[in-house]
Amino acid sequence: MEVILKQDIQGLGYKNDIVKVRAGYGRNYLIPNGLALIANDSNKRLIEENSRQMAHKAEKLKQDAVNLAEKMKDLTVEIRTKAGESGKIFGAVTALQVSEVLKQKGFEVDRKKVIFKEQPKQIGTYTVTLDLHKEVKHEIKVNVVSE
Repeated sequence: MEVILKQDIQGLGYKNDIVKVRAGYGRNYLIPNGLALIANDSNKRLIEENSRQMAHKAEKLKQDAVNLAEKMKDLTVEIRTKAGESGKIFGAVTALQVSEVLKQKGFEVDRKKVIFKEQPKQIGTYTVTLDLHKEVKHEIKVNVVSE
């Protein structure tokens, strides 16, 4: 029996793969649990069209990320925080703070996509990586200054 997988199944295949399985496994487990479809002509055409559309959407998302990275080419972000006389800041600069400063400058970047190479705990300049897309990473400078 041939089935089209609706999601990745370890040891069997990946989403949208057409795989051969035993009839009982397909009829009694994969199809009732919504993990697969019967691989008939109409379902094959449907999956092919969905794959084509997903590829187009993925390319658009990647292009948007490249454009955003190009706009932030030489961007340096300044974050003001309370610090002691020795230059040590109280607490640490977080991804949320960097995300909010970027938002004020007109760049919409989720805080989960801000990655520190080292957590800023002193006054100084740090490099932060923005994970804009799985293939697009961009580094910006974050300048931590005392209030």
